[in-house]
Amino acid sequence: MEQKDFEKIYNDYVNQNSSSNGSEQEQQSEKEEIVAVRKNEDGDIIAFKTKSGRELDYVTALEEAKAGKISHIDVFHKYGQDIIRSEPDGIEENNLDNLPLF
Repeated sequence: MEQKDFEKIYNDYVNQNSSSNGSEQEQQSEKEEIVAVRKNEDGDIIAFKTKSGRELDYVTALEEAKAGKISHIDVFHKYGQDIIRSEPDGIEENNLDNLPLF
């Protein structure tokens, strides 16, 4: 049976991941970030405000999120349509529902 160098394989993996992580962090810094939301009477989020001051309707924000132009946002399919949500990171303060209103 062939003996593998598990430690070398793991270290190669870690080094590969950390070198690509730097460029990913640079890409994240170039993206817009949602800092506030607008809700309708039912409490549904209908618009977003970015850190640069742009105000995006839901559909535009959805398109930009799908294109990877907005950081810390996920798009998933639920109820037969695409929905925007904040990345699940365990920090409740940055959840879209908990952001300030504009």
